[in-house]
Amino acid sequence: MSEQMPDRLSVNPNSPYYNEELLLRGVGIRFNGEIKTNVEEYCISEGWVKVAAGKAVDRKGNPLTLKLKGTVEAWAEDQDGAE
Repeated sequence: MSEQMPDRLSVNPNSPYYNEELLLRGVGIRFNGEIKTNVEEYCISEGWVKVAAGKAVDRKGNPLTLKLKGTVEAWAEDQDGAE
């Protein structure tokens, strides 16, 4: 992989882990060997992803999330496929 992905990334603009430039390029996530498309936030070193819990939202309109633990791999979509 030519570029190192951040250890932690979020799609929420209010998060300190938000990176608009990287998200516009596209980010691929593989969680426990399965490619996920509904990840709200991930942390590679701690081994977890947060995914939306259906259509439920909190009182501020943000999606409610579930934290799942396992093996996380991330890559930029504009690169030649996954590692």
